[in-house]
Amino acid sequence: MSIETWNRRYLAGEHLTDAPSPLVVRYTADLPPGIALDLASGPGRNALYLAERGWQVTAVDGSPIAIAKLRERNAKIDARVADLERGEFPVAPDSYDLICDCLYFQRDLFASIKAGIRPGGMVILTALPSRAQPGELRMHFQDWKILHDAEEDRVLELVAVRAP
Repeated sequence: MSIETWNRRYLAGEHLTDAPSPLVVRYTADLPPGIALDLASGPGRNALYLAERGWQVTAVDGSPIAIAKLRERNAKIDARVADLERGEFPVAPDSYDLICDCLYFQRDLFASIKAGIRPGGMVILTALPSRAQPGELRMHFQDWKILHDAEEDRVLELVAVRAP
């Protein structure tokens, strides 16, 4: 979907009250707060949840409308407009304790995501089956400790930790 389409959806009020991803809630509930990156954040359902729990969050999305909505809801989140497909947000190496990439799938981001996680840090990924192949998330993180790997009709999920 184009950024313009997402802008129209966010202006119409879609996804503004979405709950955080159950996977994010489940795997961060007992983690001490750290530094998190929420890629393709939309209006911030996961970023807001993490920030409320003391995380220092950077949220990135290509939709200026989504980022404006996120900034209205929590000005402490470092919310940035960047087109990930054009490489407008470079993920800094060894910078994050957690990277979330929920319901956005871009194969050429996996190397940056892996490099951006600090040793002992976690990645939480979800993808639609129409975008990713079965086993593909696991394949990209096979050298990490996999805590959760599920492939269902509606969504593919992976949670993995980088070795300390």
